[in-house]
Amino acid sequence: EDGAAGRRGERERSEEGPAERGPGAAFHMFVLMEDLLDKLKLLSYEEEALRRHNMRPLSRHYFALPTNPGEQFFMFCTLAAWLITKAGRPFEQPQEYDDPNAVISNVLSELRSF
Repeated sequence: EDGAAGRRGERERSEEGPAERGPGAAFHMFVLMEDLLDKLKLLSYEEEALRRHNMRPLSRHYFALPTNPGEQFFMFCTLAAWLITKAGRPFEQPQEYDDPNAVISNVLSELRSF
């Protein structure tokens, strides 16, 4: 019993909300998104990925705020497919109405093979 209680306490500490982790924790996702956008720009994602699919550039907080989950998921899949292809692996570009579970399964399978 003591072991189970100890594990439960560890789990509760690891699932702390933003207030328990510090005042800046709530904004960490925005910092990560800005870093991601900087890295995508270094890889010329606007010219290579977005223009090919007639998509608009990402805002600085595109993935940090849940605005349109379907659109955000498709953008994520498009960028993931482009990055996998850029890494030298052939990967079929997902379509907007493909089964989300199949798309994610394909992306994860390809990433595991790296």
